[in-house]
Amino acid sequence: MEKRTPSVRAATAADLEEIVKIYDHARSFMRACGNMTQWPDSSYPNLASAREDLEKGVIYVAENGGAVVGTFVMMPGPDDTYVCIENGAWRSDAPYGVIHRVASRGGGVLGAALEYAKTRFDHIRMDTHADNAPMRHLLEKSGFSHRGTIYVSDGTPRMAFDLLKEDA
Repeated sequence: MEKRTPSVRAATAADLEEIVKIYDHARSFMRACGNMTQWPDSSYPNLASAREDLEKGVIYVAENGGAVVGTFVMMPGPDDTYVCIENGAWRSDAPYGVIHRVASRGGGVLGAALEYAKTRFDHIRMDTHADNAPMRHLLEKSGFSHRGTIYVSDGTPRMAFDLLKEDA
């Protein structure tokens, strides 16, 4: 069977139920891979956060064969969580886009999100939990460079990555 790259489109209200199922699937996958602390329960991300992202117009879905197989949030910076970086530095202070809350139940979603983001931004920043080995691997495989440590709104640390257009 031929692998197809998912297509990306802006999410709609009709997608919210599937987005929540994808978050739950991703949460289970993280636990199975030893990441016991990121997205600790269904309190975040959840339906309320997906609705808020939809109202802001920053949530997208990835589709394969008409089925929603993934979701992510993409928006222009600045992002408050990326203002302070420890044990490193960003490679550029130029305007950037951020990708958050990548979740899937099928392959190719991060790649599709990145291709979509690269059409809009020359500099992309992302972060992930140190225990999220699959995401760290995908980020590095996609050309991202580990830049240091940032802290999310609940005060917990995340590994910070960036990708510059010339890396792609």
